Amino acid sequence: MSVTLERRTACPKHMEYGPCGGVDFDGSCEVGDFRCVFLDTPTVLWHGVAPPVRDASTVTGDSSASGIEVHHLGDAHEIAVAPQPGAARLRELLATRQIVIADFPGRPLDRASLAECADALAGRVDATLAGDSGRSRVQFPPAYRALLIQERGLAVWTGLNCRDRNRVALEGELAGLADVGVAGVHCVTGDHTATGNRPDALPVFDLDSTQVAALARQAGHLVSVGESPTTPPTDRRAARLAEKVRAGADLCFVNHAGGVEPVRRFIAESHDLGVAPGFIACVPMVVDHGSAALLKSFTTLVLPEGYLDGILASADPLRAGLDAATRLCEQLLELEGVVGVDLSGGANPGAEVAFAEAMGTVAERLALQS
Repeated sequence: MSVTLERRTACPKHMEYGPCGGVDFDGSCEVGDFRCVFLDTPTVLWHGVAPPVRDASTVTGDSSASGIEVHHLGDAHEIAVAPQPGAARLRELLATRQIVIADFPGRPLDRASLAECADALAGRVDATLAGDSGRSRVQFPPAYRALLIQERGLAVWTGLNCRDRNRVALEGELAGLADVGVAGVHCVTGDHTATGNRPDALPVFDLDSTQVAALARQAGHLVSVGESPTTPPTDRRAARLAEKVRAGADLCFVNHAGGVEPVRRFIAESHDLGVAPGFIACVPMVVDHGSAALLKSFTTLVLPEGYLDGILASADPLRAGLDAATRLCEQLLELEGVVGVDLSGGANPGAEVAFAEAMGTVAERLALQS
């Protein structure tokens, strides 16, 4: 059995390009009490998605009319697609200034809540990151949810995970998201079903985030991936990002890393390896005890020292949270390589619109929009 197959078999997520961001600080897997199988082996180099990508003739009868070009790489075919309109617009925006993204707080399977939260954010942030959380495993399908949100005038950056979908389903969603014209696609392997509110669901993990990044790029999307600089193996996280960039990633969301210095150091390590995607730094949004509890549920969360205590101990947690997030955004936006920030977190049940309003307030304070 090859080393690659051994790792895939031993990893609960069947990853080929591991490790994920779910490695605990002691090196154990998020799923069980055993060491992550990727920690003691070299970083897996990008070698493509198997089986080979289909020839363009199987995708469309007229590749020239669709903007598809086929580049032959040995026995495989790499399909290069012109950016879909939403991706093109965001690329143009990134060429002019830094951006503000906000996690989407709308209740799952609730069209009215999606509309209310989108209305609270539209015109204030540049896009909303619509993924999933441990307590909201069941959501509207990504392309449908993106359509509902974008109908309210808010650009969507869709989080697409491999936990719930095989390759065919992922390709279908990527096609739907291209048709909807989302601003970006954030490719994640995803938390295991053993975590979160649906342990009864079977995990899929046909592909992992690096492989989906390649498929998303081939579908014409602006592609982002995530990395966790403070999660083992900390000395190889930049190298892993390098392989994701080789696969097709344009940008990297830097997960909560404890403040400005860890983000600066991670960007410098990436640049030293010749890797320079756009970096989007995640900023913790906490405005009350409910949003603090949700943030604490994030895997391997690292926050600036005293960040939560300073907010929750305040006589006015909302104001303190807005001030803390604004300061951290301003500091992160000064770093070389940072092209934007993501206001990251979620709302206490029933406070979704208020949480969206709070994120909109931070975005307006930053005054990045012309």
